[in-house]
Formats: sequence, structure tokens, C-alpha cells
Amino acid sequence: MTDLFEILHGTRAMRRLKPDPVPDALILRILRAGTAAANGGNTQRWRFLVLKDPARKRAVQAWYKKAYDEVIGPRYASSPPPPGADAAKYARQHAAVEYLTEHFHEAPVWIVACLLEDKPTRWSGASIYPAVQNMLLAARALGLGSTLTTRHLLFEAEAEAALGLPPGAHSYAILPIGWPMGRFGPVGRGPLAEITYLDDWGRPWEAAKGE
Repeated sequence: MTDLFEILHGTRAMRRLKPDPVPDALILRILRAGTAAANGGNTQRWRFLVLKDPARKRAVQAWYKKAYDEVIGPRYASSPPPPGADAAKYARQHAAVEYLTEHFHEAPVWIVACLLEDKPTRWSGASIYPAVQNMLLAARALGLGSTLTTRHLLFEAEAEAALGLPPGAHSYAILPIGWPMGRFGPVGRGPLAEITYLDDWGRPWEAAKGE
């Protein structure tokens, strides 16, 4: 794929991934795309842990599953479908989330997106999440599946210890990367007019109607 807008509108979360190996050359292309992103002051405090070690991934997956069992699973069970989805689509999403929970450690490669900072602030993510999105788009362009997940941060200290992060290095996302089991398709979102205002908060923007 080379069309930017086709990639943007087709980069859905792919949570069912094959355990088949992914060539290092493709992971390097994804990482290089990440480093093309904007970051505060061009300080480039980002660091990327490429994780393949099965034992370390399994140790993190234990906390990932605990977060699902105690927080994420109950939240899905009690929440209505989000904008752009119906009950059936939401049920499929929940099933995919549950699948990823059980098979998280089987994704052949993880990219753990981190920042070097002593005290994270509200604006810290502006220096790492653009890189994360670039990597997701690059993976999609290469035919690889991934999803942005931050669930391990519900047990931040434990998960980061399992990841082996040193003091001053903080994880902001884990991207499990692999060849997708399913097919890519358009993302499901609600109408643009429902989330876009003109000049005054809550004032509809006529141009957004039908978008």
C-alpha cells in the first residue's frame, strides 16, 4: 500500500496475530518510521525495546491478563457499544481483546515505546505517541498487524520490572507485531459531525454533516 489516506482509514487494531517470525528488516523499517515523528523540542528522548524473548514476554503477559481479569474484561461486559459500532461488532471486538489477552506473549515481536524522563508529565506523551502512530501505519503498509496497547500500565511497576526497564525509563505503549490472521478493513468510527464543533463548544459545524 502506498496511498496515505487508504492506510490511515485501514489501520484497524489487529489483535489476532500469527506466531510466525517477522524479518528484522521489516521491524527496522517500522522503527525508522517511528523516529520520523515529531517530538518535543526534538530532544529524542524516546527509546524502543524490541522484545522477542519468550520468557520475558510471558512474564509481562501475566500482568496483562491480570489487568484484563480485574478491570478491562468487566468494563467491556458492562459498557454499551462505542460510536460507529453495534452490539455484534462490539462483541467481536471484545472477543478479539480476550484473544490478545491469552496470546499476547505469542506475538513474535513486541516494540515497547519508552521515554527517558525522571518525572512524567501530562504532555510527555506528545513526544512518544506520534512515533507510536507512525509505527502502526508503517506496519499496516508492510502488511503486518499490530495494536496500540497500554493495559500493562495498570500494573506499571510490576510490568516494567518484568520488561527489565531501568530507573528513569518509562513505557508508554506496547505494540505486538505479527502477520495478521484476519483481513484488514476500514476502521469503525462514529459520524464526524457528532464530535466536531465550530468556534463555540457544542456548536455544530454544518460542513461536517454527513462526514
